[in-house]
Amino acid sequence: MNRICELFGIQYPIIQGGMVWCSGWRLASAVSNAGGLGLLGAGSMHPETLQEHIRKMKEATDRPWGVNIPLMYPEIDTLINILIEEKVSIVFTSAGSPKKYTRQLHDAGMKVAHVVSSSLFAKKCEEAQVDAIVAEGFEAGGHNGREETTTLTLIPQVRQATSLPLIAAGGIGSGHAMLAAMALGAEGVQIGTLFALSAESSASPAFKERCLALPEGGTMLCLKKLSPTRLVKTPLYEKIEAAEAQGATSDELRTLLGKAAAKRGIFEGDLDQGELEIGQIASAVREIKPVREIMDALLDEFRQIQEDMHNIRF
Repeated sequence: MNRICELFGIQYPIIQGGMVWCSGWRLASAVSNAGGLGLLGAGSMHPETLQEHIRKMKEATDRPWGVNIPLMYPEIDTLINILIEEKVSIVFTSAGSPKKYTRQLHDAGMKVAHVVSSSLFAKKCEEAQVDAIVAEGFEAGGHNGREETTTLTLIPQVRQATSLPLIAAGGIGSGHAMLAAMALGAEGVQIGTLFALSAESSASPAFKERCLALPEGGTMLCLKKLSPTRLVKTPLYEKIEAAEAQGATSDELRTLLGKAAAKRGIFEGDLDQGELEIGQIASAVREIKPVREIMDALLDEFRQIQEDMHNIRF
């Protein structure tokens, strides 16, 4: 039995990333209903909005699902209390120390996975007694690790550092990539970009269309003085790049971004002055599809390449 499937009670070891402004109840429930694990992206939700989405999830699916919470969220304690009150059973945490809330979440009966970008933080996850680790490589969209370690390099090192169930993330957008991640030691995959550009994603249609047109190299990591973030190359990105080249301070970069830059770009579709966060694998996506089709294609390709690999001999 696959440990990720067993841990979360899911059919396939495919987790949908809990992405800001993309991962509402429609996307998360569609992924869960297709046999994966859907996650609500609490990072872009006010507490009352999260509660609304949790309640809609309960109506939309009877399959396992969870919530992703960035631990740097301003009202984190309020969100934690909502998860406990609503009896959420699975939580993915990120952007902070797993030690702070894991015991409290466990005491409330939740399974806890934590997102890391290095084997050092994977060891800290084991010390914190999380149930699973998501190791996310440099290719991922949105907030990223300072180490800039690629998924191909990261997964085997994290596998060597911990015996916990391991989920690979960053640049995974095909059945080929799923199988490669598992060959390196992962037991499941977390996929963001494919689902961010799905029909059920709550992202703006303008954002989706812009991402579908990206060439290779159409995104870059920037904002390292704040929180490293992978962005589409837009007029806002060009301003950031120029400011960083001139040694802009953290405060100057915050002023340049303005308020709610990710919301402007991803949710409202401001393609010039909004943050457009997406992974490198977006350059391989050329069509908006429903979640069910995405899942079927991933699984079909995974099984086919798995079968083909049996014929490889040296």
